[in-house]
Amino acid sequence: MDLLNALVVLANFVLIPATSYGAQLALGALGVTLIYGILRFSNFAHGDTMAFGAMVTILFTWLFQGWGISFGPLPTALLALPFGIAGTALLLLGTDRAVYRFYREQKAAPVILVIVSMGVMFIMNGLVRFIIGPDDQQFADGERFIITAREFKTMTGLDEALSIRTSQGITIVTAVIVVAFLFWFLNRTRTGKSMRAYSDNEDLALLSGINPERVVTITWLIVAALATIAGTLYGLDKSFKPFTYFQLLLPIFASAIVGGLGSPVGAIAGGFLIAYSEVMVTYAFRKVLDYLLPWYEPEGLVQLLSTDYKFAVSFSILVIVLLFKPTGLFKGKSV
Repeated sequence: MDLLNALVVLANFVLIPATSYGAQLALGALGVTLIYGILRFSNFAHGDTMAFGAMVTILFTWLFQGWGISFGPLPTALLALPFGIAGTALLLLGTDRAVYRFYREQKAAPVILVIVSMGVMFIMNGLVRFIIGPDDQQFADGERFIITAREFKTMTGLDEALSIRTSQGITIVTAVIVVAFLFWFLNRTRTGKSMRAYSDNEDLALLSGINPERVVTITWLIVAALATIAGTLYGLDKSFKPFTYFQLLLPIFASAIVGGLGSPVGAIAGGFLIAYSEVMVTYAFRKVLDYLLPWYEPEGLVQLLSTDYKFAVSFSILVIVLLFKPTGLFKGKSV
């Protein structure tokens, strides 16, 4: 019985939250790795792109809630998500036409595009704060829990309770669907294959008749969808605050680089590796040890690092990987 209680505590505070967080990081890292693999630069504006997509989704969610439109037990934000994706797509395509296309035509070095993306990042950051404000914004509605702690205790009779939030379940299911669709698109469709060919060898792809501008447009559309979905899911699971997405850029880039920048599989693996590392290193294991080792009475919380230092975990993993395996776990393009 003590073992089951320990497993429930671990699942409630580590496994389920880390899986949900890992799915959010994986979706964000997929956007970063697609831009790097196809457009050949590291987009530092991706975190604020997620914030913009989530912001548009929130504005439409509030509009639908004001009209009395809901999605039953599910969050109304899911109905607003297509509008968020459309708004983000327009922003990214406009930014590409106004900014990135010039440097692409000039065959600018990747480091120039990185610096340009940092400028775009600050503009997007200011735009989001100006429109929706810098404070926390709550937009979740519908059923809060898939299973509550009381229901779990009643069913199992255990001392510890497991609760699964609706946002966590939606995050995991949505991530599986989006990733499956993305891999099907890249591997099975003609457009997806042309994107992969363009990524592997730009000159050969051009000789084969592939339209580079079409590839660029499709890439930005996919990135808009991934960023909006990731940003909205993160906002539903935690809360929406523009500056949080600026901070989220570090674990997202760490996920993409650790997995292998340019490798979609690596982005997913890196996202879950970073998420599990952050959650496990900052979790206080005292209650778990109380069940597993009742004779052991630890003085403290048995916590390696405070939650204030969770981003230091992803940064440390990033540095270690760059030192010993710069191409990442799945041999992406060398950073």
